[in-house]
Amino acid sequence: MGDQRALDEVVEFTSDLIRIDTTNRGGGDCRERPAAEYAAARLAEAGLEPTLLERTPGRTNVVARIEGTDPSADALLLHGHLDVVPAEAADWSVHPFSGEVRDGVVWGRGAVDMKNMDAMILAVVRAWAREGFRPRRDIVVAFTADEEASAQDGSGFLADEHPYLFEGCTEGISESGAFTFHDGAGRQLYPIAAGERGTAWLKLTARGRAGHGSKVNPENAVTRLAAAITRIGAHEWPLRLTPTVRAALTELAALYGVDTDLRDVDRLLEKLGPAAQLVEATVRNSANPTMLDAGYKINVIPGEAVAYVDGRYLPGGEEEFRATLDRLTGPDVEWEFHHREVALQAPVDSPTYARLRAAVEEFAPEGHVVPYCMSGGTDAKQFSRLGITGYGFTPLKLPEGYDYQAMFHGVDERVPVEALHFGVRVLDRFLRTA
Repeated sequence: MGDQRALDEVVEFTSDLIRIDTTNRGGGDCRERPAAEYAAARLAEAGLEPTLLERTPGRTNVVARIEGTDPSADALLLHGHLDVVPAEAADWSVHPFSGEVRDGVVWGRGAVDMKNMDAMILAVVRAWAREGFRPRRDIVVAFTADEEASAQDGSGFLADEHPYLFEGCTEGISESGAFTFHDGAGRQLYPIAAGERGTAWLKLTARGRAGHGSKVNPENAVTRLAAAITRIGAHEWPLRLTPTVRAALTELAALYGVDTDLRDVDRLLEKLGPAAQLVEATVRNSANPTMLDAGYKINVIPGEAVAYVDGRYLPGGEEEFRATLDRLTGPDVEWEFHHREVALQAPVDSPTYARLRAAVEEFAPEGHVVPYCMSGGTDAKQFSRLGITGYGFTPLKLPEGYDYQAMFHGVDERVPVEALHFGVRVLDRFLRTA
């Protein structure tokens, strides 16, 4: 892309969006509308007609369609979320909502997750308007609310209540992939997401006999819950390889010149060194206890105790996950889904994946593009209800020593200006060929 204004705007827009505090504390405590209005105004300036939609007042989503030149082609969804997780200013080197640009770096909550991508989308769309360029296929742009919680006010609401806005969309592009992963040995990897583990946030409830803390009580709800949580935390989940993870291991093994022995994946991961980080969290289901709630007084045994578990399951692994939780919780503890979303799988042999790969390779010829499966989840889960296959693609060229994964929900979240410039160029290149 030779449009210098687009390179300037992606930095400006990232900084501006960070300054709009869209902290999502959960339970509906968030207001994305100011950021949605900002994005809608930038789209309108590019000649588009954005629609603002709310399920709940203040929880605003933006959707606009760019008409392509081929009416018979499938449409493409390009989406990013506007909300961010909380940030404690006292812990940061700069104020998390300052959007400060210092020494070639944009600082603030959302710099990586994911107001950077929102800004890239806006910059590219506006550059096209100045040029008079139209893509081959329709492109639907969506900026969503509530991704950092349940997505009920965001992509879930859009998919369930306004599916007509996404008519013709068969594929979607969003977070998080095509970033530089330095392996510590001089190689630069660019993982593109072609799958997500399913979300299984669980509520566990143990019931027993309430009583005095000084009395013998074999029906102690806290003890029952603690035993179940201990079993869950100690459980070793069996290996399960999805097509995306299998492809990732095969390509990484070839790149590092090691035997592709998928019968001993743990040994293979050891041979891959730091690159194993791209795969190791997605070769199994997982369940991590995260919250406990029981009792109201030290000398009273409560009749009920509650815990929450962050569970994730691989594509095709939900049945095994459910059966395992039934066994681990045992007869004295009930469990239910506090929040559940599907696992996703996208083909790595599709024309779209090939174009994603080609776009990165054009601007990072020294890099090695590999597929990977996200350990967590994105709005692609909700949009999959509409038959949209999702890829994670937020291109960023990052310097060695920059810990990309630590930026997500971390302190001192930031993104280099040059990474944003790279992202605009790569995203533009892909969308022109999509």
